[in-house]
Amino acid sequence: MTPIMQFEGIYTPLVTPLYPDGRVNYDAMSEVIENLIAKGVHGLISGGSTGENYAQDVNERLEIARFTKKQIKGRLPLIVGTGAMMTPDSIALASGAKEMGADAILVATPPYSVPTERENALNVLAIDKVADLPIMLYNYPGRMGVHMGEEFLDRVGRSRNVCAIKESSGDINRVHLLARDYPHIQMACGMDDQALEFFAWGSRSWVCAGSNFLPDEHIALYQACAVEGNFDKGRRIMSAMMPLMRVLEQGGKFIQCVKHGVTLDGIDSGPMRPPLKGLNKDDKRTLEKVIQVLKITIAKIQAED
Repeated sequence: MTPIMQFEGIYTPLVTPLYPDGRVNYDAMSEVIENLIAKGVHGLISGGSTGENYAQDVNERLEIARFTKKQIKGRLPLIVGTGAMMTPDSIALASGAKEMGADAILVATPPYSVPTERENALNVLAIDKVADLPIMLYNYPGRMGVHMGEEFLDRVGRSRNVCAIKESSGDINRVHLLARDYPHIQMACGMDDQALEFFAWGSRSWVCAGSNFLPDEHIALYQACAVEGNFDKGRRIMSAMMPLMRVLEQGGKFIQCVKHGVTLDGIDSGPMRPPLKGLNKDDKRTLEKVIQVLKITIAKIQAED
């Protein structure tokens, strides 16, 4: 079955810039979007956890998505996140995505409720029925509590709208399973420190929060592996990126690091909404040093071509 949408390249889950009082800074958001388009990312995602969706209600999430859609002006595909604890909220987000002309939706397992695979599949199919848009599933058991397992994939895979899955389990065996047994569902890298392995197993897309502030470097890895098939170069780029991956994935301050990275890139992304707090001085220095070395190293690798 040919998917109705091909997911190819770097997809950036957008941060939500905020003013000190917690309001959305739409001027800064416009700058973020324009910068990413200019740098050549392949798609944008509104309403993901990187955008602090857990601290926003449905109406605000849709308002942010509509702004993003309007700012893009058709230059890139827009994926709207529908993840929520309650199915009616996800359906409202999916319905809004359809109304605004989004290109696809991101559908996650409802957190905390720990649904069975059948219940989780029925949740996805209910959202699918309303939106009738291409779907990228989002498997993140570390946050959601359960896997999108084989029974789930067999059920939802019957819908032609289910085109891809963002795999964020960290379990390399899941990559093998998806590549071998579910080739009709495109596999998108959702675990940054395994990007090289995803590309080696045929993934053509990477949903990476770090591309908010390092789009060139993330595109470089995609280009080397997925486009050129040059995994020698890819390994060198990935090696240069690993210190960043450790800071982002293992430091416990993922969103704080991404937003500080955006601010370092010249766009003030502001604070986080509670309960999160910003990085301390030591954390900032660590991240800044990692970014500096990464940029220099990857620029040298690129210059060798």
